[in-house]
Amino acid sequence: MRILKDTTPMADGFHMPAEFEPHRGCIMIFPERADSWQYGAYAARKAFVQVAEVISRSEQVTVCAGAAQYDNARAMMPPQIRVVEMSNNDAWARDYAPTFVKRDIDDQRNQGLREAEPGCENNAGVSEIRGIDWGFNAWGGLLDGLYFPWDKDNAMARKLCDLLAVDVYDKRDFILEGGSIHVDGEGTCLVTETCLLSAGRNPDMSREEIEENLRQYLGISTVIWLPCGIYQDETNEHVDNICAFVKPGEVVLAWTEDENDPQYAMSKACLETLEQAVDAKGRKIKVHKLPLPRPVTMTAEECEGLDACWDEPTRRPGERLAASYVNFYIANKHVVMPGFNDPADERAKQILQELFPEREVVQIYARDILIGGGNIHCITQQIPE
Repeated sequence: MRILKDTTPMADGFHMPAEFEPHRGCIMIFPERADSWQYGAYAARKAFVQVAEVISRSEQVTVCAGAAQYDNARAMMPPQIRVVEMSNNDAWARDYAPTFVKRDIDDQRNQGLREAEPGCENNAGVSEIRGIDWGFNAWGGLLDGLYFPWDKDNAMARKLCDLLAVDVYDKRDFILEGGSIHVDGEGTCLVTETCLLSAGRNPDMSREEIEENLRQYLGISTVIWLPCGIYQDETNEHVDNICAFVKPGEVVLAWTEDENDPQYAMSKACLETLEQAVDAKGRKIKVHKLPLPRPVTMTAEECEGLDACWDEPTRRPGERLAASYVNFYIANKHVVMPGFNDPADERAKQILQELFPEREVVQIYARDILIGGGNIHCITQQIPE
């Protein structure tokens, strides 16, 4: 593995492919943090295993587990899933596993590239992938971050690139999480202003400077800035919880018809932005509204099962969680989406099945993941083919 400091993916001909493009595999992290996962994380682990098992039906899944939990993870995960020991602070693979970029390798360049860049032999004739090692500070650092320390999480991207034998771009001077970006693979990236412009990430950078970093490292030309995300989303409203590409030029948007819900104004503002937007290919964006479940709130019993963080309760009874069906993962042959035992579960699943007719949509009860602060997309990170 080479650590690349003096070049960028765009300069090298790389770009971030869309999640709906073919995958080589998926990365997950085994949960154990007691102030994130209630009652020893046992319920959360069962949900993680269900997610990993579905994804493993069509792509290789690698689960990272801390030393204390390696044996448990290996015992719980099906045999086709690879489990590796890797230290971590929590289990959000989307946000601090590498963001992968790729470039096509044409036949005339194959031999020369293999000689010049050892390690790409397995991709000869198809594509080469590299990782990006963004800076991670637990969604806001000491200003409004969610835990400290985060040093083990910040080291994982580079370790995973070494494990996968791919080169890595060193971009630790730029704070970014994988859940804060969503691309169409054709030059367009979705982000939210509330997240990328938050004071706890890159406060010395202007909006234009942040956008230029996205262009250079994701290989995109157009950034669509949504004003906000899901109400009470403690990541400063990651885009992957409110809006996601399902194909070039088409997105799903989390939506509620309840005008008294704070989310209504937030989703409406995003819809207005999308209706005025044009993607990198000059297309207007087609928006599919994906209904939200009824508000999901913490119970007193659930709160009692969580350790305190910084001498404060992690959750409080009645606290609203950022539940959204948009937080799904697109695997090679499946779409793995959350369910909440809500009347909207079936309708949301039906919409996604219509949008992904070539994949089987599998819904997994995900409340025990949501309590940790995210959902299925947040605990997964795809590796492009």
